[in-house]
Amino acid sequence: MTFEPTPLAGLCVLQPRVFGDERGFFLESWNAATFRDAGLDVSFVQDNHSRSARGILRGLHYQTTQPQGKLVRVTSGAVFDVAVDLRRSSPTLGQWFGLELSASNHRMLWVPPGFAHGFYVLSEFADFQYKCSDYYHPASEVALAWDDPQLNIQWPLAPGEQPTLSAKDAAGQPWGSVPLFD
Repeated sequence: MTFEPTPLAGLCVLQPRVFGDERGFFLESWNAATFRDAGLDVSFVQDNHSRSARGILRGLHYQTTQPQGKLVRVTSGAVFDVAVDLRRSSPTLGQWFGLELSASNHRMLWVPPGFAHGFYVLSEFADFQYKCSDYYHPASEVALAWDDPQLNIQWPLAPGEQPTLSAKDAAGQPWGSVPLFD
């Protein structure tokens, strides 16, 4: 597995080794020793799986209590995945990073605690799976506005297209009013 740093400190793109032949493929998506050797000594307590249709945007979410690190990947379809740095002490505070994750490219993204996270579905459907370093804490969940002009995230939307949002995501808070991490 290769671990590729991004411009946002701590955020990392992972490319597993894929062994394939006419029968299909095999890859290792998680190995504690491999991650520890790469400087990511993390334990996971929860696995999640969501399925979404084309045009759905989920996020940008995070928790102020029990902040979660997430190892995210797509096992069917494709998404544009985004993380936003919310760490006050970070030189990249308020910056975002995005990339396509798909069943065909097998890439994964490590999103450490201190980031908001979301994705936009590019394919007819997408199965999105992620491991979490802490438990879900709904009382402290925050939705950062996906379309905040200060963040200026370049979502791959067609001109005039509006993504399908949950009520929570449609009411996402603007950058200047969300709690940050110390």
